[in-house]
Amino acid sequence: MKTIGLIGGMSWESSKLYYEFVNTRAKEILGGSHSAKCILISVDFAEIEHLTFKGDWNAIGNLMKQAAQQLEKAGADIILLCTNTIHLVSHYITENITIPFMHIASTTGEAIRKKNLKKVALLGTKFTMEKDFYTKTLENDFDLEVLIPDTSGKQMVHDIIYNELVKGQFTSTSKKAIIEIIEELQNKGAEGVILGCTELPILISKTDVIIPTFDTGKIHAYEAVEWSLKNEPNKFKVSL
Repeated sequence: MKTIGLIGGMSWESSKLYYEFVNTRAKEILGGSHSAKCILISVDFAEIEHLTFKGDWNAIGNLMKQAAQQLEKAGADIILLCTNTIHLVSHYITENITIPFMHIASTTGEAIRKKNLKKVALLGTKFTMEKDFYTKTLENDFDLEVLIPDTSGKQMVHDIIYNELVKGQFTSTSKKAIIEIIEELQNKGAEGVILGCTELPILISKTDVIIPTFDTGKIHAYEAVEWSLKNEPNKFKVSL
């Protein structure tokens, strides 16, 4: 079993789920008392948040580079960034480590491909929805059409994430608002919805909407375990 390196803390509300996901998946595959081999470095999200709203992506990138290098030195065999938005600076990681980096948009794209969908909605921070670091992967590598909310919808999702979800607040009012936005995108042809903020699946479950939801953190973590066990004897797959 290979060792999975996790860069977490963005926010810790979702990072704790990554730890649960990798261990759950390892036990599903191997059975018995098995758990995942992993190393977690958790950053201070207040610092990241401050730099994000300043637009200082270089500083954020350097923090991610440092965390990734720490994980590699600690013995990680692969690195996951436990957040969607900060993949905007993932090149700071890939250019400064010698071990593989697993991109969350790529694992999400693979999951959508398995469902044979062609048009999907994307919800996340404004950075994730508006910048091309995420949508470009989905469009170019997986031939997907990506729908995002209108201006007011984008702002609403963004505000709910930063003002509530990353602080551990999950309200029925915000849940209703997100569901309405998903339904609007469904009416525009979305066949599924990417919950492209790792806290969103805490608020929205797959039973809350009619179209398939894609829990990016769970998909990402499960795929990392699959990778870590690729050469394990008696390995078998269990569908998500």
